[in-house]
Amino acid sequence: MPEENELNAVELATEITIAWLGNQNNQVSADEVPAFLRSIHRTVTELASGAGTSGDEQKTEEFTPAVSVRKSLASKDHIISMIDGKPYKTLRRHLSTHGLTPEEYRQRYNLKPDYPMVAESYSAKRSEMAKKIGLGQKGRAAKSATTFSSAKRRGGTAKTA
Repeated sequence: MPEENELNAVELATEITIAWLGNQNNQVSADEVPAFLRSIHRTVTELASGAGTSGDEQKTEEFTPAVSVRKSLASKDHIISMIDGKPYKTLRRHLSTHGLTPEEYRQRYNLKPDYPMVAESYSAKRSEMAKKIGLGQKGRAAKSATTFSSAKRRGGTAKTA
């Protein structure tokens, strides 16, 4: 029976590796493939034997950033993710695909609480667009209330306040 489990683990690890290599988004050198296959095989074997990592072990695991903090914020047009080293305008969706919140991401890589999750130029562009359409103006609420009260109802009669 253990031989059968080992064979299934090898087959499963091989299938996972083939699927991973088949993804066009993964650009991998030939030297990295055996290490990945060994890692997947080890994980599959641990899961099959029930000796998977517990939640406590995952909390103490050290994560090596793909880039330095300085390099991740070097450009105003994008932020480079410390998870995969790829540039993003905003990190929120990227983090959610990895099961992280911005706070967990900051904690994982020992980042300051004010570490940005959105690229500076993207944030400025959104801010400019919001100001252009009138968002964030203090008098806006009062103007809408007067406009609503003077608007005509469907019946054609003016609303009396």
